Amino acid sequence: MSAEILEEGWIHMKVTGLTIDPFTNMPIIILKDQTEKTALPIWIGLIEASAIATEIEKIQLARPMTHDLMKNMLRELQVEVTRVEVHDLSDNTFYARIQLQKGDTKIVMDSRPSDAIALALRTEAPIYVDRKVLDKSRRIDLSKNIDEETTKQQNWTEVLENLSPDDFGKYKM
Repeated sequence: MSAEILEEGWIHMKVTGLTIDPFTNMPIIILKDQTEKTALPIWIGLIEASAIATEIEKIQLARPMTHDLMKNMLRELQVEVTRVEVHDLSDNTFYARIQLQKGDTKIVMDSRPSDAIALALRTEAPIYVDRKVLDKSRRIDLSKNIDEETTKQQNWTEVLENLSPDDFGKYKM
């Protein structure tokens, strides 16, 4: 069993950066496993990228953003975010869920990955990705976003897996 797999089929990942897709100008969040040998790019919206970038950069705003409000509400209700899971990929759409615990009660909430990750960053909850998602992500049809010739010339999975956090720079919103 690889050191990166902490539970059967689940890989513990961390946010290593935000970047911009040069073809669509959409933000991409990059998750990497703990050994930084496996990367998972997830295309997200601008507002979600702003929420994630704010937390990565530890920027304090005068008023709480939505994910800060969620964190504060959960804390006041004594609910813990135990983990975030990116559990499926279908038709180029990622699916996530947030695992919560209040006392002995466990609650699972459906979520967009960007919202789940933004909350995980704020609550310091671990982020897990199902190995099936990583396997499927290698077959994402990128031709919807870029032309066929570019797709043939670049193996994006290989490129992303070999990037270090320094390659991304800072994402400014």
